Amino acid sequence: MRKDLGSLPAVFPMPVLMVGTYGEDGKVDVMNVAWGGIAGMDKIALYLATDRKTLKNIRAKKAFTVALADEAHIKEADFLGTASGNTMADKFERTGLHAEKSPRVDAPIIQEFPLTMECELAEEAEMFGEIRVVGTIVNVNVDEKVLDENGKVDAGKLNAVMFDQYRMTYYKVGEEFAKAWNVGKELMKK
Repeated sequence: MRKDLGSLPAVFPMPVLMVGTYGEDGKVDVMNVAWGGIAGMDKIALYLATDRKTLKNIRAKKAFTVALADEAHIKEADFLGTASGNTMADKFERTGLHAEKSPRVDAPIIQEFPLTMECELAEEAEMFGEIRVVGTIVNVNVDEKVLDENGKVDAGKLNAVMFDQYRMTYYKVGEEFAKAWNVGKELMKK
């Protein structure tokens, strides 16, 4: 039996995206963004409320970074999604995380998050009361400990977390169970 739940954002899993920017004063600002994802081979889209400090910083610097939150730093990632940089001047400092300036864009790389996309602002547009920010991914910076023997990112080593909007919880990315563009091949045969 099936049941109607009404209108809700029912996409799962949702990545926990950590958006890093610099304020006009040069201070690191990081925000946990649940509404976002890949928008092309070299594009990422984020949906931000109009009053976010992160949006103001992106507009000023024309750059940002997007890191994937991991299990080891979920406490800090969750905090960065609930505290506001508009009202808490020491928001980033409270986490104990460490930032380093990206060599490619005017935005910080948070050292503890194992994978970071360095992005230039490509476009923004108001949509449904929020601002869609699209960035061009100019580089992916990764901690070597999450690479496999062929130099590719191993999702199992990444320990990325996902957000569940249904129950307001986080999940760890699970184990590999099938190969993409392969597991369904038998259905192509007649």
